[in-house]
Amino acid sequence: WAFTSRAWSSRGRRIAPEATTGEPSRDSSPIDEPTHTQGDRRKGEMASKNVLRRIFSNAGSRLLQCAAPRPGKHSQLLTARGMAAASAGGKIQAAPMVYVAGEEMTRYTMDLILERWIKPHVDTSAWEFFDLRAKNRDDTEDQVLRDVISAGARLKAIFKEPTITPTADQVKRLGLKKAWGSPNGAMRRGWNGITISRDTIHIEGVELGYKKPVFFERHAVGGEYSAGYKIVGKGKLTTTFVPEAGGEPIVVDDRKITDDLNAVVAYHNPLDNVAHLARIFFGRCLDAGIVPYVVTKKTVFKWQEPFWESMKTVFDTEYKQKFYDKGVMKPGSELVHLLSDAATMKLVVWTDGGFGMAAHNYDGDVLTDELAQVHKSPGFITSNLVGVDDYGTLIKEFEASHGTVTDMDEARLRGEETSLNPLGMVEGLIGAMNHAADVHGGSSAVHPWTGNLRAAIHKLFREGRGTRDLCGAGGLTTEQFIDAVAEEL
Repeated sequence: WAFTSRAWSSRGRRIAPEATTGEPSRDSSPIDEPTHTQGDRRKGEMASKNVLRRIFSNAGSRLLQCAAPRPGKHSQLLTARGMAAASAGGKIQAAPMVYVAGEEMTRYTMDLILERWIKPHVDTSAWEFFDLRAKNRDDTEDQVLRDVISAGARLKAIFKEPTITPTADQVKRLGLKKAWGSPNGAMRRGWNGITISRDTIHIEGVELGYKKPVFFERHAVGGEYSAGYKIVGKGKLTTTFVPEAGGEPIVVDDRKITDDLNAVVAYHNPLDNVAHLARIFFGRCLDAGIVPYVVTKKTVFKWQEPFWESMKTVFDTEYKQKFYDKGVMKPGSELVHLLSDAATMKLVVWTDGGFGMAAHNYDGDVLTDELAQVHKSPGFITSNLVGVDDYGTLIKEFEASHGTVTDMDEARLRGEETSLNPLGMVEGLIGAMNHAADVHGGSSAVHPWTGNLRAAIHKLFREGRGTRDLCGAGGLTTEQFIDAVAEEL
């Protein structure tokens, strides 16, 4: 194999292959921003050189460097001439999008996929790459995350590998200055996140957990994830709201605390975008011909009532008759509310599938983890953040529903065989490529190619040549599966 290098600056920018000084090429910066010191650039140069990874496969031990496309200007739509030029070179032209690299086992696997599946067939020169490892966030004081959010808002299509939100132990082990917050939360806020759509992936001829599709909408903002808290002793706790427009402050809660040790927590649930979430959810369910349900715990958590009311209002006024007309719901039937604890049981017993659920942020997080387990593996679940810009254009970020798979990465580093199912990540990459082509042009070339990629993966699983989460001990290793798909392509 012959490889070129995909290098990353300390700030997550791409470095042109011919650049040797550690400085980004002139047009590689996603946004105008304050420049770092020469010392920072040297750190970036050293970091960018440390990209060699040792891989093990049935062909033995190989050294791999990850390839980086050259930076370019991406504001224009892809033209027919540009598509023809790419085709003449034997590759399709991918539309502009943001590619966010993560860490551990999932980064290792996606590096191989880029080398073996993508770059031989796709010109990715319009992609903007960023390195979102915890160490790089620490080195750049999180400037790289701010760059990702800015680039995503501009290009509207993002693929993100799994990343870590460092624990106290990881802060020490990685030598970080602090425990950086969740990058996902920052992205959801930065892109005006509405919903996180998580759906089952199905392979014709392969029996998984659900027979028919299951859709899930998780409210992308609010809840415990943005909570403020303090650990306090005995005393009085008053929660006060001060209106921005002026007027008298409103006491939300006033209570006496009598225990010696307490966690005091405050958070809120934004409701302005719930109607938009409802339209996304009901529209997707209607198109797929599946029955929608709304999940809350409003019998106990009274503050969740407005979420249900908003969802039901949109359904009754805009979608109910359409569900009747299509035969998805019987005339006279109503939108059904499920308590969150009831929903956990329904996910286990409704294995025929053919339904959708929408829930608050935290409930959606927990319930979609259960959904993944019932459906055999987190590798068979998609994850898609939908946000919106100031002009109403949808911003879509695609990723896997699982994490970095730390335990498998540790096994790999010990020289043991691994078998990571990459389908969830690849579905994310396919989704980002397709959405980028829809936004910027080139869908007539991109969509057929991504369809062929999906078909090649599904074919191997049907033939019993998939990863071990589905095919058992006789399944392929991580590297063997990637090689097998590459041969199909």
